Amino acid sequence: MQQQHGIRADFDATTITLYQAYAPAVAEPALAAQRFVPPFSFGRMTWIKPSFAWLMHRSNWARKPGQERVLAVRITRAGWEEALRRAVLTTADPAELSRAEVHVQWDPERSLRGAALNHYSIQVGVGRTLIRTFAEEWITGITDLTPQARKIAALVQGGRAAQAQRLLPPERPYPLPGPIAARLGMDR
Repeated sequence: MQQQHGIRADFDATTITLYQAYAPAVAEPALAAQRFVPPFSFGRMTWIKPSFAWLMHRSNWARKPGQERVLAVRITRAGWEEALRRAVLTTADPAELSRAEVHVQWDPERSLRGAALNHYSIQVGVGRTLIRTFAEEWITGITDLTPQARKIAALVQGGRAAQAQRLLPPERPYPLPGPIAARLGMDR
């Protein structure tokens, strides 16, 4: 049975892949450096998502202005879990949320065609106080998935959803420690 609020991600023993979409001016230097560097903004929250389909919905399959490049950002699981340990749900008390280093919200997961599904995907906002740690310590690699995203979109638009589905990055339930999962409203 599918969890209503659960993290589904591509991960291994030490890392997890998160997805972000940027303009080429931000993506190119990040790919070259294998971490975020200027003109990436270290002065504002950055949102990371373990759901490829949700990011495709958000970026309109890498066609939304300013989100034309889809990046797979691999970070340490220790960093991911540290961010979630510091997280506060966006539905929390506004004063608590304003002090939080990390924000978490749950949004409906999306199908390949963008329809809202009956379970939720986590979105994690890394705040200004942790951005440099995220960029300089947690990231282990960045891959450009733009060609893959565009190929999947073309297959879906061409009525070949089954073929497109096979090109999606693998995602499975992420085993988050119980106390963190409970704080984030995850199903147990």
